Amino acid sequence: MSADLKPADPRRLYQQIADRVRERIVSAEYPVGSKLPPERDLAQQLGVSRPSLREALIALEIDGSVEIRMGSGIYVCQPALQRVGRPAPMGESPAELMQARAAVEGAVAVIACANSTAEGLARVKESIEAMRADIAAGLDVLDHDREFHVRIAEMSGNSVLVTLVGTLFDERRSPLASAMRDRLENLPTFEAALSEHEQIYRALVSRDPLAAQAAMRSHIQAAADRWVYT
Repeated sequence: MSADLKPADPRRLYQQIADRVRERIVSAEYPVGSKLPPERDLAQQLGVSRPSLREALIALEIDGSVEIRMGSGIYVCQPALQRVGRPAPMGESPAELMQARAAVEGAVAVIACANSTAEGLARVKESIEAMRADIAAGLDVLDHDREFHVRIAEMSGNSVLVTLVGTLFDERRSPLASAMRDRLENLPTFEAALSEHEQIYRALVSRDPLAAQAAMRSHIQAAADRWVYT
C-alpha cells in the first residue's frame, strides 16, 4: 500500500484513491479534457492495485470528475475542478465485498449441506430455473441470483446467516457495484453464473459439504473475476 494511503482512515480505500486522483486534477497535473495515464501506469504511480484503482475511477465517473470511454481511455471532465472534497459514499468495495462473500457463503454451504431437506433443495432448484427463464427472456438475473444464495442460507437454519448473506448480496445494488455490473455483466456472464449455481446445487443434493463449499467459493471467485478484476 502506498504511504499516502492511510490504513486507519475510516473511508474506504477506493475513496482515498479517488481523492488522490482528484487532487491531481485540481492541481492541473491532469488538466480538464486531458487523458489520464493508462490504468496500469496510473496504478504504479499511485502505488495501488489495479482493482482498487478501477473502483476509484468508476467512483470518479459517477460523481462526474472523469469520463471512461471504452476503447479510448479516461478523460478529465470540467466538473472535477468545481468539486474539491471527498466523494459521497457509493457502497462497499466490490473486491472486498466478494472476498467477504466467499468466506461467509463457503461456510454457509457446509452448514446448509448438513441440514438440507427435500423441500429446501426444491426451493434452491426453483431459483435456478427462474434464473434460467430470466436469461432466456433477456432479463437481468440479479433478483433470482440473490434468491438462490438466500435460499441456501435458509437451509442452514440460522437466521443470522440468512440476514448476512442477503445484506452482503444487496451491496451489489450500490452505486459503485451497479456501475461496474452495467459495464461488465452480460448474457455470457449470466450463463456462466447459472452453470456454477447448478454445480453448487449438485453438491448440495449429494450432501457433500466439502464439494459444496468448494463450488460456492469457486463461483464467487469466478463472479469477482468477471466483474471486479476484468
